[in-house]
Parts: sequence; structure tokens; C-alpha cells
Amino acid sequence: MTTLTISLAIFSLLLAICLYFSLIVASSRRNRRKSVGFFHPYTNDGGGGERVLWCAVRAIQEENPGLECAVFTGDEASPESLSTRARDRFGVELLRAPKVIRLFKRKWVEEKTYPRFTMIGQSLGSVYLSWEALCKYNPQFYFDTSGYAFTYPLARLFGCKVICYTHYPTISSDMVARVTGQSSMYNNDPLIAKSAWLSRCKVIYYTIFSWLYGMVGSCAHLAMVNSSWTRSHIEQLWKIPARTKRVYPPCDTSSLQMLPLERPTEPPTFISVAQFRPEKEWINFIRGPTVKNNFSVNIYLQAHGLQLEAFALALERLSSPELEIKRRPKLQFVGSCRNEDDERRLQKLKERCTELHLHDFVEFHKNVLYRVLVKLLGGAVAGLHSMVDEHFGISVVEYMAAGAIPIAHNSAGPRMDIVLEEDGQQTGFLANTKEEYADAIIKVLMTSDTDRLRIASSARNRAQRFSEQRFDQDFKGAIQPIFGALNK
Repeated sequence: MTTLTISLAIFSLLLAICLYFSLIVASSRRNRRKSVGFFHPYTNDGGGGERVLWCAVRAIQEENPGLECAVFTGDEASPESLSTRARDRFGVELLRAPKVIRLFKRKWVEEKTYPRFTMIGQSLGSVYLSWEALCKYNPQFYFDTSGYAFTYPLARLFGCKVICYTHYPTISSDMVARVTGQSSMYNNDPLIAKSAWLSRCKVIYYTIFSWLYGMVGSCAHLAMVNSSWTRSHIEQLWKIPARTKRVYPPCDTSSLQMLPLERPTEPPTFISVAQFRPEKEWINFIRGPTVKNNFSVNIYLQAHGLQLEAFALALERLSSPELEIKRRPKLQFVGSCRNEDDERRLQKLKERCTELHLHDFVEFHKNVLYRVLVKLLGGAVAGLHSMVDEHFGISVVEYMAAGAIPIAHNSAGPRMDIVLEEDGQQTGFLANTKEEYADAIIKVLMTSDTDRLRIASSARNRAQRFSEQRFDQDFKGAIQPIFGALNK
């Protein structure tokens, strides 16, 4: 067989494949439904992303009663079960149960499928999953609520208007900078962090991925983002500022807003609400050989360990004769453990607590019911948060709504959107280091009851900016230009 014959055979095969897929797309475009398809492969995560999904479905049903809403999910669910879950788990009453399009290729977007090159693997896997979805049901509006930007060009190929609600960018300049600086983090293997050559390779990989991410993201007709920090990164990457709208996520704070601002202060209680998971732990930041004045320091993400050390430092300072504070505060950690690894992390945190001689001042509350969490928040004078570059910071909003003064990390969502002055009044504290957190803890303890109530009241007023009602209003305003033509 000659080379020419082989080339013609390969060309014919590729042509046949392209023709086959073109016929599928063309057929699907002819049968496109007057509907909104929500691409949300995991409808059982129970987090803020799922709340956004159901609030978005409800808002579209209210604004466009004639549009059918469908949910693409890999979970075994029925329209009735999803409608019931939205009501019982999130308090969101849908006007009609959504249509369910079951997906069976979800394993291709799971992290465990890609031990290496996870980001690009999951991104390409999402395209395959979206292909399954759109072949089964082609909506007029394709709405991604889970951050799968690589599916947008495919959705446009199928003739859909593409809308998304992005909680955080898949990649950001901060991630690239940390790999460049050889930072060992939950998304950067220590083996790579210790090697200048491997770090350079990963920077190249991230750079190429950033370019691809920007290209596919620019295919969105409307991109809603959850914070100023996310918006700045999305605008930098996708370069569609006119089509990028900030819509704060819906925070259900109604029950927390009912808690009295006055509360017992003997002892004064500080609370920290966060899952006991890898991203929440401290990690080692290594300045590599390419950085001047090489050294190693500890930095933290949500950093329960940082909070413990800051609390220990605050107690030490309270013992000094310069401070006339006899009340000794208490710290409560409240979080969930998903598996044995999380249980081990919690145990290590308890051991660290013992090493710092804090066992008489620290409590751990694991997997508590929501009503118990509300009760704990109602007894706290302040709430600790220390996650670096958290895109929004729902726990900080919950502190503020509950009347607990927030002491949050001075980055991203808390700094840019949440812990800001309200009508010229202070709403909380921002901190970076162990010393700054300790200073904030002492300031809260030294604040008079009158001043504490004033700060807590201002914080609660600010928390109302992030309510479900505000989300509903801003969301409907953002989608109106795209959906408005349907009502004419």
C-alpha cells in the first residue's frame, strides 16, 4: 500500500467523522427546544453553588413562565426529587419541577480520573459530558452554573445562547505566581514546588491553559460572577468586560438576622466555621533558588492552625500587665468531616491545640445540625476567617448577619466586597499574619459593649446586601437583555 493510498484513507476517514458529527449537530439545531438547560452535573453537593442553581431556576421561571427549565445532572434524580430538595434543603420554592436530563459520562469530569494534568483533563472531559447533554436535549439557552467554560464553544456550535455563573476562575494569575514562586499548595505537588525545572514546566502548562481558558470563556454571551475579585480575573482572562456582570451569591441569612445582637460575654466566644479539608490547612511556602534572599516561611489558606496560633498569642498578650483584661476568651471550631482523611486532619488540629496548651480554651464541633450552628453563632462575639484569596466568603457574611464581628483574611472577597464600611461605620477587621489576627482578637475584647453592638449592627446591615432578594433582583437585571426578546 502506497503512502498516497494511506493518506487518502486517513483523509476519507477524517472527512467521514466530521460529516457524521456535523449531521448530529445540524439535526440537534433543528430540534432545539424553547427552554433553558442548566449544566450542573452534581446536584447533591449542598453548597453555595447548588443554592445559586435553584435560585436561578426560580428567577427564570418567574420572569419567563413559558420557558421550560431542564437540569443536566449525573445524579439519579427525578423532577419531583429535585424540586423537593430545592425546597427542603435551601428553602427555594420552584414554580414548576424542572425537567431532568440524566448524564452517564460524569466520571470524565471527576478529579480522580486525572492524577496528573488534572485541570486540562477535567476541562476536556467536560466537553465530552456536554456533548452527551446537548445530543440528548438542545436548549435555546445553555446555562452553566458549575464553571465548565470549555463547554461554551460546543454549546454555541449547537446554536445555544451561552450564559454562565462563575464562582471562581479555573485558573488565575495568582495560581501562576505561586507556581513561579515554588509554593507547595493543595494544587501544587511538593515535588514540583521543590524543583525549579519542574516549576518552569508547570508555568508553561499554566500559561497555555490560561490562553485556552480565555478563548473558550470569551464564547459566553453573558458571564455573571460572584465577586469583585472573580470579576477582575475573568475580565483579565476572557476579555469580555461588557458581557461580565457581578451578581453576589444568594446567602440565606434570614434566620441569622433574627438573632439578638446582645449576647453573653462571659466568657467571650470566638467562632470559626469551615470544613476540615486540605485547602483549609496551613502549608509550607518555599522560596526557590530563582528568588532573591531564599527562605522558607509558613503561610496559610483557611488555616485553622493560623487561627490557633493567633489565639494562643492573644492569650499570651492578655496575661501581660499592660492589658487590664481579666476575661479569657473561648474559641469554637465548627466544621464538617467528609471522610477519614478529614478526621485525621481534625485529630492533628486537636493535637496542635494540646501542644499550644489551649485545651481549656478551645472547643471542636463536628458535623453539627444547622440549628446547632445557628445557636453557636448566636453566642459568638466574633468570627474568624483566614482563607487566602477566597473568591467570596459566605461564612464571613453569616458571621455578620448573626451579629458576630468578622475577623477575616485581608484578600479577595472579604477585602473587596464584604468587610467594608456601611454608612461610614466599621463592620469588622481584616488581617494577614498571626500577629494581626491576635491584635484584632484583643481589640474585640477591649471594645466596650456599646461599641461592639454598633459594629455588629453595621455588619448586619451590610450582610443584607448579599441576601436572596438582592441576588434575585441583580440576576433578573443581568439576564433581561438576553431574555427580553422572548417577551416582545
